[in-house]
Amino acid sequence: MKRLSLTAWIFIAMLVGALVGAAFPNIGRAEWMTALPNSFLRLIKSIIAPLIFGTLVYGIAGTGSVKTMGRIGLKAIVYFEALTTVALALGLGAVNLVRPGAGMALAGTAAETGLAQSGPTLTGTLEHTFPASIIDAMAKGDVLEIVVFSFIFGAACASIGSKAAPVVSFCKALSEVMFRYTKYVMYLAPVGVGAALAATIGKQGPGVLLGLGKLLLTLYGTLLIFVLVVLGAVAILARVPVSAFVRAAREPFIVAFSTASSEAALPLALENMELMGVPAHIVAFVLPTGYSFNLDGSMLYLSMASLFVAQAAGIHMQLSQQLLMMLTLMLTSKGVAGVPRASLVILAGTLGTFGLPLSGVALLLGADALMDMARTSVNLLGNCMAAAVVARWEGVDLSKPAPDRQVANAPV
Repeated sequence: MKRLSLTAWIFIAMLVGALVGAAFPNIGRAEWMTALPNSFLRLIKSIIAPLIFGTLVYGIAGTGSVKTMGRIGLKAIVYFEALTTVALALGLGAVNLVRPGAGMALAGTAAETGLAQSGPTLTGTLEHTFPASIIDAMAKGDVLEIVVFSFIFGAACASIGSKAAPVVSFCKALSEVMFRYTKYVMYLAPVGVGAALAATIGKQGPGVLLGLGKLLLTLYGTLLIFVLVVLGAVAILARVPVSAFVRAAREPFIVAFSTASSEAALPLALENMELMGVPAHIVAFVLPTGYSFNLDGSMLYLSMASLFVAQAAGIHMQLSQQLLMMLTLMLTSKGVAGVPRASLVILAGTLGTFGLPLSGVALLLGADALMDMARTSVNLLGNCMAAAVVARWEGVDLSKPAPDRQVANAPV
């Protein structure tokens, strides 16, 4: 009998976790049940900083050209802004067409409740981009600061040539060790994923699977259109081999969906995209940077959720106001960490800015677990596609995988 793959075990664990949470809610609410996924996520987070540092420094120094990395960075930013704009527009169109919030009676405003909170500002985000201490950034797991430091550090290594050889060799070894470390941690993925689902259903009840159904179905349908139509068109235009991409992105996508954490899927995504044939310096730069600048799923969700709250409160927003809100979301979402529920912080700040009821956040919380799973997994998928597109833009042939290696999908 063929041994089950990690993907199969994760799906089995999701099913078992859902059944345990629904049939035995007391078990789902137990502290130890919550501790299992939290422990898995802590192990995953321990991988992020050394893996990004090692792969990015080695990748940049390996190119031997700061100019090359500058060109790749420019292409990545152009791609990020184009796709996030499309995601915002698609979410805006869907929520205006379906109007999932119409007919609801949402009372109270942010000003009345005194709960208004300001979201991140553009100035604050720019300042936050540059680390005062790389040790502090690694301790906090601040992906954007780690990327910026590693990019400049790798460029410095590339500029001094052979003198940096010992450092570059260390970073290469570090990245290989962290990939193996990731493989060991991923053996725990089914346990962490199953326990997370059991805890969510046990605490919130099976009703979490049905709450806010119209918005939930609209979001899932729109995200599906984005993946099949938008990302599919991008793959065809950039000539990214779809079958190879699906194999590479499949397991990271499932991990992101089941844990609602982009960070949990980052190590596996970094490895699999490199194994697909995307050069290490492109993968190590585009994927982590995309976690701050290319949140396709989150942007689509935020545009829908903000107008959903306006519809539920009976507030009509002119097209100009909607476009201004979308611009605000695009700016304030930069630098958001890839962790569960981060989008709610941005949403709360945006609602307060535009005088919409902050109680809408509480309304969305009931089904946010399921919506977070969808938007996070699409974020991950969009960033994997970004890495593949930039590689093709650089003339890399992705029709053949990296030599002597196969995409990580070994049975466990």
